[in-house]
Amino acid sequence: MKNPLNTLLSLAACFLLAGSSSALAQDKKADPTGTWTWSTPGRDGQTRESTLKLKLEGDKLTGSMSGRQGTETAIEQAKITGDEVSFVVAREFNGNKFSLKYVAKVSADTLKGKVEFEREGEKQSRDWEAKRKVEKKDGN
Repeated sequence: MKNPLNTLLSLAACFLLAGSSSALAQDKKADPTGTWTWSTPGRDGQTRESTLKLKLEGDKLTGSMSGRQGTETAIEQAKITGDEVSFVVAREFNGNKFSLKYVAKVSADTLKGKVEFEREGEKQSRDWEAKRKVEKKDGN
């Protein structure tokens, strides 16, 4: 028959190991590097395609977004914390400047989150979800 103290110590060691490996997994950042695309319904009933290009180098997240007219706009205030990315896109339309703040979780080849913006003096938000484009390899 086993000594109850040995069994208790073995269980405690298992819990400690499991806890430390879980903490290490949580510290690891997701890699959002790539080209992401999604569609947004417009007010006119047409669908708008958007493209986001992200690059993570060390702790620095950079990128650009293109939308309606295909014009690329650099993202600002970009950061990544664990599996969450956030950034701001500043735009101008008809002489009016506005900003869109994106926050999303990275899960494999999906970004899913919210975009916040102000319209007619009122803060609004909507859900957004983008898929990472699969990069084609030469010879395939």
